[in-house]
Amino acid sequence: MKHVTVIGAGLAGSEAAWQLAQRGVQVTLREMKPEKKTPAHVTEYFAELCCSNSLRANGLENAVGLLKEELRRLDSLIIRCADATAVPAGGALAVDRHGFARMVTEAINRHPNITVVPGEVTEIPDGEVVIASGPLTSDALADKLVKLFGQEENTTLNFFDAAAPLVTFESVDMDSAYFASRYDKGTPDYINCPLSEEEYKAFWTELISAQEAEVHGFDDGGVFEGCMPVEVMARRGEDTLRFGPLKPRGLPDPKTGKEPYAVVQLRKDNADGSIYNLVGFQTHLKWPEQKRVFTMIPALKNAQFLRYGVMHRNTYLDSPRLLDRYYRLKSDPRISFAGQMTGVEGYVESCASGFLVGIETARRLAGQQPLNFPQETAIGALGLYVSNSSVGVFQPMNINFGIIPPLGYKVKGKRNKNAELSRRSLEIIEEMKENILSDCVEKESL
Repeated sequence: MKHVTVIGAGLAGSEAAWQLAQRGVQVTLREMKPEKKTPAHVTEYFAELCCSNSLRANGLENAVGLLKEELRRLDSLIIRCADATAVPAGGALAVDRHGFARMVTEAINRHPNITVVPGEVTEIPDGEVVIASGPLTSDALADKLVKLFGQEENTTLNFFDAAAPLVTFESVDMDSAYFASRYDKGTPDYINCPLSEEEYKAFWTELISAQEAEVHGFDDGGVFEGCMPVEVMARRGEDTLRFGPLKPRGLPDPKTGKEPYAVVQLRKDNADGSIYNLVGFQTHLKWPEQKRVFTMIPALKNAQFLRYGVMHRNTYLDSPRLLDRYYRLKSDPRISFAGQMTGVEGYVESCASGFLVGIETARRLAGQQPLNFPQETAIGALGLYVSNSSVGVFQPMNINFGIIPPLGYKVKGKRNKNAELSRRSLEIIEEMKENILSDCVEKESL
């Protein structure tokens, strides 16, 4: 009987386990929670979202929107659960983080082909293995991976990841804030907290000098650009935040009809709308400093913080040297990797890697030829980037249209060009769809 051990029940591990099980493979899913948790984890659920609750943009003029749509059409568990637990977020797909993780966990636990075994994994099992233990892989397993790779240098790299604070809706001063989405795109789901020039400059001055929590090995150069602490960004210049997360463009204050000097946005973190997160406010300031500095924002002067921002180390592989386009270890193809530890950056990207590993491992065990998602698809482009041996200094990568081949003909306007790239990709996905889904067991009810 075909059997695979999947290590880790995060986004990538859950997706890989599901896709394997859907194709008749018996899966043993090893997850160290709830017996042991990392500093970034809070609940006992699988697929826990440790940072933002947003899976980013939905539109097909955006590369992550295309990646979601590809996965949606190919019956991704993670995207199905995200759609089912979505909360209003303008043009983005954001979820009720606990409802989402609970739904994934229940689906995994109900699947007849998946056996969940709790407890930390300290040895690499025999047989077919998918390692999706995440960027906070335990020291014991990380040591085994170093020995597996055969050398102690250049097998892994580190960067630091940070999460934003959460506040209660009832503690936000709505007399000083207003609901709107930028340029009125989508529905007005964001709470916008305006700052005058004087308020912004006072806030910026305190932010850049606030005391940071000690994080072992941390320096500003070790931060991934896509998840940069707000205080690190602020130190790049007085106006940096005003052209980043505090950008006021397209967000006129209804009281004045004019755009404020700066705007802090809050986004729903749960379906009830009782919890909001500070968009772009990833931070590793000390907790008392977070309260002191962030309450300088007028609408947050009485904010109740349910969670302060935290920071943790992320570890990822030198994947172009180690992995092939199917995320398999070149030196030992029975072992595959998935998720952020491969260098894909982001929730959807992690899901995509687990999806590809799951279906390709199932095909290999069934004696079938690989599907070889072409580079014109977002799923294929991501796998080919991660395994591209010509990449010099390998860094974590979000999906983007820059790693997808150009159209070969001109289309006026960036948005139109990106939409056309998405159209081409989805045509390919539709052609592949029947072959991809033909081996699946009957669709499980979630």
